[in-house]
Amino acid sequence: MEVNVYNIKGEDTGRKVTLNESIFGIEPNDHAIYLDVKQFMANQRQGTHKSKERSEISGSTRKIGRQKGGGGARRGDMNSPVLVGGGRVFGPKPRDYYFKLNKKVKTLARKSALSYKAQNNAIVVVEDFTFEAPKTKDFVGMTKNLKVFDKKLLVVLPEANKNVYLSARNIKGVNVQTISGLNTYRVLDAGVIVLTENSLKAIDNILI
Repeated sequence: MEVNVYNIKGEDTGRKVTLNESIFGIEPNDHAIYLDVKQFMANQRQGTHKSKERSEISGSTRKIGRQKGGGGARRGDMNSPVLVGGGRVFGPKPRDYYFKLNKKVKTLARKSALSYKAQNNAIVVVEDFTFEAPKTKDFVGMTKNLKVFDKKLLVVLPEANKNVYLSARNIKGVNVQTISGLNTYRVLDAGVIVLTENSLKAIDNILI
């Protein structure tokens, strides 16, 4: 699959690049995508949730009612879970939600996500660019020139570029990532992916 290469002014440079079929043209595997996104979301969780159990409630341990004949459940002291203000039964405890996912599955998931974007013509390739200084106005102008201003964007750079990152930081719906930060969740979350030529080469090196 061939796509045109544009510059940041939105002009067609007259050059084309070929999207690697083994990355952008595979049959997407939805289950691999599900697993990779699930792992990404799980890793975002702090896992610091905690509720107090019966033994952790501050209160008297005196038995406040007779064992039988009260017409309700046996409740013991005032820390009983059946009373308002008592402990919680089987409440949440701090835990780590991380789970292992094989590298081949993660690679397949990223290829599948990129293939979906290619099928939907949601990939734009631009010349490698930078800004002389951080200016949101320059970045907005570039998105308007490329006719993706009203889209949710993922801009993928081959390496960190402070000026580009700062220029896009305050724009809603724009995410600037380096190749090392490219993952299935971010690809699927974007409406359009803007790739530089060197980013495209790096993707070929990483995912093949």
